[in-house]
Amino acid sequence: MSFFTNQLKVWFSQSHRPLPWKGEKDAYLIWLSEIILQQTRVEQGLPYFERFRERFPTVHDLANAPEDTIMKTWEGLGYYSRARNLHAAAKYIVHTLKGKFPSTYEGIRALKGVGPYTAAAIASFAYELPYAVVDGNVFRVLSRFWGIQTPIDSTEGKKQFANLADRALQASSLAPSQHNQAMMDFGAIHCKPKAPLCSHCPLNGQCAAFQNKKVDQLPVKSKKIKKKNRYFHYLVVNAGPQVMLRKRTEKDIWRNLYEFPVLEWPEAKASEQEIRRSAPWEACIGDRPARIEQISPPQQQTLTHQKIQAVFWEIHLEDEPPSISELAPYILADRKNLSNFAFPKIIDWYLGDNSLYLKLV
Repeated sequence: MSFFTNQLKVWFSQSHRPLPWKGEKDAYLIWLSEIILQQTRVEQGLPYFERFRERFPTVHDLANAPEDTIMKTWEGLGYYSRARNLHAAAKYIVHTLKGKFPSTYEGIRALKGVGPYTAAAIASFAYELPYAVVDGNVFRVLSRFWGIQTPIDSTEGKKQFANLADRALQASSLAPSQHNQAMMDFGAIHCKPKAPLCSHCPLNGQCAAFQNKKVDQLPVKSKKIKKKNRYFHYLVVNAGPQVMLRKRTEKDIWRNLYEFPVLEWPEAKASEQEIRRSAPWEACIGDRPARIEQISPPQQQTLTHQKIQAVFWEIHLEDEPPSISELAPYILADRKNLSNFAFPKIIDWYLGDNSLYLKLV
């Protein structure tokens, strides 16, 4: 273990990544960065961290912000439950903990949306508590160096790697925050998933994967994610300068984001007759005269467990739109203000396509 930790220490002193949250001791900002980086690459998450830090510099600012503002700031980052949990946890800190961020591992772990990895990261970076982080980078480094073939997504594997990571932390002469950062940085920029820098790696003399030519076989993952296909037909109902929207409130993907009235259909194709007979048409248009002016080509967005294919039906309402009370839960929004709403990425792509009726002005 001493060879591993000593070489890692030397490497880290010369090669670590410069990131804006490194060395940060404000637990709020560390928490913010860690939530943003859950299931997100650093390159993608960095501008979001800067945006959140600017708009919500304290946990009070985050807790008191409207939910729609939080979701709009998060727009495009995906896994939107993180944003909802972030907001809920901020309110808990402000209203229940009197604005004081928890300073123990157990207290941090109790925050909504915080799992063992995130709690360990915050505890070590903010308070130098001796908790080892185990993310994808750490799994990869440990599995390759020790030649571990236990699947990282198995219960046994998670325990095995957590124990090994704890042993490495205890053996390291670095502070917990520096050791954890060194492990993650080494996996991210040296022991990479593809094309790792094995030929000049300081660990290759004792790396089991390198010695046995199994670098490309580790780490092992046992589960393959099956993706479910879903087909959405969006009714883009134009009423003069306004368009109909609704907020997704169901326990489903994109919860609390806005969308056009939508028909989920068992297949990619739907006829005009089927669209006109659908529940969203009945709710938004009913017997009012309306013409379908354009149908978009299918657009696709791939999520972790689902593949979404969407078709957009541009519809012009030739009569007065229903009243607000008749429309609920739908609303009428000015097209020029659509940029104020948080939409799923697939709708953002559509809005950015300079469509005839949805060009933002």
